Amino acid sequence: MSVYLDYQATTPLAPEALAAMQPWLADKFANPHSPHRPGREAAAAVEVAREAVAALLPPGGRVYFTSGATEALNWALRCAGHGGGISLPETEHAAVRDTALWLGTQGRKVALLGVDAEGLASPHPPLAPGTAMVAAMLVNNEIGVIQPIAGLAEQAHAAGALFLCDAVQGFGRMPIPDGPDLIAVSAHKIHGPKGIGALWVREGVSIEPLLHGGGQEGGLRSGTLSPALCAGFGAAARLAAARMADEAAHVEKLWAIANAELPTGWAINGSTTHRYLGNFNIRHDGVDVARLISDLRDIAFSAGSACASGSGRPSHVLRALGLSDAQARSSIRIGFGRYTTEDALRRALQRIFQSAQQQRTMA
Repeated sequence: MSVYLDYQATTPLAPEALAAMQPWLADKFANPHSPHRPGREAAAAVEVAREAVAALLPPGGRVYFTSGATEALNWALRCAGHGGGISLPETEHAAVRDTALWLGTQGRKVALLGVDAEGLASPHPPLAPGTAMVAAMLVNNEIGVIQPIAGLAEQAHAAGALFLCDAVQGFGRMPIPDGPDLIAVSAHKIHGPKGIGALWVREGVSIEPLLHGGGQEGGLRSGTLSPALCAGFGAAARLAAARMADEAAHVEKLWAIANAELPTGWAINGSTTHRYLGNFNIRHDGVDVARLISDLRDIAFSAGSACASGSGRPSHVLRALGLSDAQARSSIRIGFGRYTTEDALRRALQRIFQSAQQQRTMA
């Protein structure tokens, strides 16, 4: 039986989310932007889902559905901040980092802020004059480190800048701190469907459309919404809200098991105190990670971000911690959560460590 340990890449679809989607994939197929009765029913389902997603976010803002967090982050970076400078920790997800660097080629000033050896950004970084937006992840997708979002937002506002938070890895798993002006989230990281996310925009914050066309989503995000995807997202959000405390306790038990199984010679990447405990990113010098993944095909784990797995480059996140290329390439990410059992995690870890030991014995 295979064991899935890649919860940062995606999570298993919750049965409740699938059940919520099915009517809108079959008989209730109407366009939610049509004025007839079936269309109005579909539109009502979209709004119910919007309320469920908004309930996991700070008050005083509006949720706009997108195709995913990447679109939401691109939208925020390109269409808010009035064209000024952008500052962000160098450990940001590629959806933010690469978009900001591209904007740098279009004339916007971009500053990459350093992090310490644990992956933490300074809560009060020096911001260059003209900074219009500061962006930071709540929970890092590769190492699980929780950034000081409240302090970073306060510093951004003191400089007259907007604050964008990529909350994808923390959404539904912990309360989202108040302070950001824009927040990006994704359904498939909370046991919802792929292909849908959202951008939360604080009241009073001005943002221009990224997509033009029919004027859906209040004229700010054109395109026909999928009631099925929205319903699945909403169901996943309601389930996450109801189970948040229980799942945090479950993940804490799994983290304790992972630490207990960790052999001598392995090290944890990133802070162990300011961290989401469902992310276990570890390294051992000399481990051939590609071979390890290939040898253990019935265990799903990764070498880092799924979005950058084909690049061939060492992780920019791990390099930012001060690790060498070799250390970054000898790191693996193990992610667990709602449907991970204690016995399955224990067995999988033992096999991973045994296989790594065999590599070193044969080297």
